[in-house]
Amino acid sequence: MDNYEKLEKVGEGTYGKVYKAKHKKTGRLVALKKTRLEMEEEGVPSTALREVSLLQMLSQSIYVVRLLCVEHVDKKGKPLLYLVFEYLDTDLKKFIDTHGRGANSRPVPAKVIQSFMYQLCKGVAHCHSHGVMHRDLKPQNLLVDKEKGLLKIADLGLGRAFTVPLKSYTHEIVTLWYRAPEVLLGASHYSTPVDIWSVGCIFAEMSRKQPLFPGDSELQQLLHIFRLLGTPNDQIWPGVQKLRDWHDYPQWQPQNLARAVPDLDPKGLDLLRKMLQYEPAKRISAKAALHHPYFDDLDKSQF
Repeated sequence: MDNYEKLEKVGEGTYGKVYKAKHKKTGRLVALKKTRLEMEEEGVPSTALREVSLLQMLSQSIYVVRLLCVEHVDKKGKPLLYLVFEYLDTDLKKFIDTHGRGANSRPVPAKVIQSFMYQLCKGVAHCHSHGVMHRDLKPQNLLVDKEKGLLKIADLGLGRAFTVPLKSYTHEIVTLWYRAPEVLLGASHYSTPVDIWSVGCIFAEMSRKQPLFPGDSELQQLLHIFRLLGTPNDQIWPGVQKLRDWHDYPQWQPQNLARAVPDLDPKGLDLLRKMLQYEPAKRISAKAALHHPYFDDLDKSQF
């Protein structure tokens, strides 16, 4: 680690501390992620090695934050892994906030939303094509390169090697706002559509500049969703009432999505509806989303 100069702590990721640092020889800025490993006798756990090689493969996409290298350090006989990522100075949440929230705010330009959505769908499609779900997509996990107008997925794929804590150990509650209803209802099997639900929530938030479903508990989260999209039943979503955490909920009728996201054009609303389908199998895939008419007038040559 002598090759790096730590500049500041930029966050506590779910898996450990994250530092902004500079590579001494090249001057390149990097993000150092310190991961605390449950060590085995033989050294680094094989699950962690698998995860890391998966990350290296996935980060060949420009829409995934690049893993540059991995440093293995022995600290007082305790092994630590540092993952060295490219450094980006802002995330989508901060980017949305720079446009202001509330009365004196200006909208995120429609063209920027369209470009970011396309890149997000590209990145998610790339991960899904390699059989990797993110499971925790949210604006804080999407890094933005303002100069180049790039959006990249971060905090990816450590879900199996470093078991995901329900609360991160900085005691911040892991947000539920982007969590798919099948996960909230305790489905034992879920798959890549959970990420598409999150992408839909992020899409709406870029347009509204506030979260679509800001619940502060799993129940509140579900009620937010049901109030807007209607309370699901076995006709709309076969099997929903058999899910582990299903209860008898108040019966709401679906509201007009255009009222919740007034600045989105009809094509954008159509894509959003397809992402927020209750039945996971009916949700649009990331790959199919790339061909949705919402992106027809986007100059795709830049991607």
